[in-house]
Amino acid sequence: ELVTTDVTSSICVVDKVPPQIAWLNEHHSKFFTDDIITFRSANLINPASCAAAFGEEDWDWVINAAGETKTGQVEAVYREGIVRLSTNCANEAAKRKVKVYLEVSAGNMFSDEKVPHRESDDCIPWTVTAKCKLQVEKEMKSIPGLNWIIVRPAIVYGVSDKMGLTPRLVFGGVYRYLNETMKMLWDENLRINTVHVVDMARAVVFLCEKERTGQIYNLVDDGNTKQGDINNIISDIFNINHDYWGNTLSTIAKTDTTGLVNEINEKHLVPWAALCSAGGLDNTPLTPYIDQDAVHHNHLHLDGTKLRAEGFTYSIPKPTQENLLEVLKDFVNMKIFPATALPS
Repeated sequence: ELVTTDVTSSICVVDKVPPQIAWLNEHHSKFFTDDIITFRSANLINPASCAAAFGEEDWDWVINAAGETKTGQVEAVYREGIVRLSTNCANEAAKRKVKVYLEVSAGNMFSDEKVPHRESDDCIPWTVTAKCKLQVEKEMKSIPGLNWIIVRPAIVYGVSDKMGLTPRLVFGGVYRYLNETMKMLWDENLRINTVHVVDMARAVVFLCEKERTGQIYNLVDDGNTKQGDINNIISDIFNINHDYWGNTLSTIAKTDTTGLVNEINEKHLVPWAALCSAGGLDNTPLTPYIDQDAVHHNHLHLDGTKLRAEGFTYSIPKPTQENLLEVLKDFVNMKIFPATALPS
C-alpha cells in the first residue's frame, strides 16, 4: 500500500525473518527488490537491537505490526514477544520524536453478541495475545512525547492470511478429504467480524496521513460476519456439508477444555498431514491446529463507526467465495496448500 500509493520516499521493513524465507508469494517478494525498500533483520525484544533497527534515519511514521502470534505457547513468551517488543519500539519512537507511531493491537477486547464494542468501552480481553496488547496500549499512553495511534482489527483475512480465516479453510479441505460433515462448536450466530487485509493496509496509511494521534480505532468491514456466513462459503468451496454442536453440547464439552482441544487437533492434524503428503507438499506453514482460546464462546463484535466518521470507506465489504478462493489459489501456486484438496 505504501509503495503503490507513492506516499513515501523510503521504507524500512524490520523482522527477524528475511523476506526470502518468510513464505511470501511472488507478488509480495517483488516489492523487496524495489529501491525504496530496505530490509533490516533485528530482534526487537532486545532494546539495543531495536535502537539499531531504527538506524540513523529520521522516520516520520513507525507502524508496529510485529509481535508473537504463534499459537499454544506459555504466557511468558507472549509477554516478551508482545509487551516487551512493542514498548521497546514505542520508547524508541518517542525518543526520536517520530510524528506518528501506529500500533496494530487486537480486536478481541470484549465479547457481546448484541452490542458491538466501541473503542471507548471497557475492555475484558479473552485471548492471551489480546491481554498482552491491552497492556501495550496502557504502556504506550504513559510514554512522554509518543504520538500514538492504536488500531484494533477484526479478523484479518485475504491473500497471504495464514492465521485469520485460513485455519477454517484448512478444516474445509480436511473434511472433504474425510468425506464427513464439518461440525463446529456453538452455532451459526457466533460473531467473527472481519476486515480484508487490503482495507487494513489502506486504513493504516489513511490514519498515518491524517496524523490522528492519541486515538484508538476499530478496523471492521460492513459485513457483521458470523460463523455461519464463513461456514456457508467454505461448504460451497469444498462441496461439503456443515453443522453445529449447538450451545448446550458445546458448553458441556468445554468443561474439559484441554481434552476438547486435544481431541479437535487429533481429528484434524493427521488427515491434514496425509492430505499434504498426497498432494506432494513437503513443508507448509498452514495448519488446522487450534489452541484453547479458539474454543471459547466469545463474540468478536466491533463497532467501526469512529473510523467511518473520519471519512474512511471499506473497498471490500465482506468475505465472499471469490475472495476466499483467491487466498486458496495463491497458496496452491506457492505449493503450500494441496491442489488436490480443492474440487476440480
